[in-house]
Amino acid sequence: MTDNKFIISTTEHIPGKEYEVLGEVFGLTTQSKNVVRNIGAGFKNLVGGEIKDYTKMLDEARNISVQRLRENAQKMGADAVVMMRFDSGSIGTDMQSVAAYGTAVKFK
Repeated sequence: MTDNKFIISTTEHIPGKEYEVLGEVFGLTTQSKNVVRNIGAGFKNLVGGEIKDYTKMLDEARNISVQRLRENAQKMGADAVVMMRFDSGSIGTDMQSVAAYGTAVKFK
């Protein structure tokens, strides 16, 4: 469930809000494309340019990781997440992990 009032910020301070820190929170996902798309990406790699299927996969992974971050923070009783960041990495040759992480906070 998406809460449009839940704030996720890349900054440390939310203007006009005082809060207490609840702790670290994260959301993770690992994505992979199917074999046919991997072959197509291999051909694209020979000629250069954007590999749109992988760009789409990373965009989806980013969105999923942020949603999981939000859900995990809400389970902690948080009203917001500050200092949100992303990290990503490859697993093998065709899988990509994305982590969204930050600090869960509760408004005073």
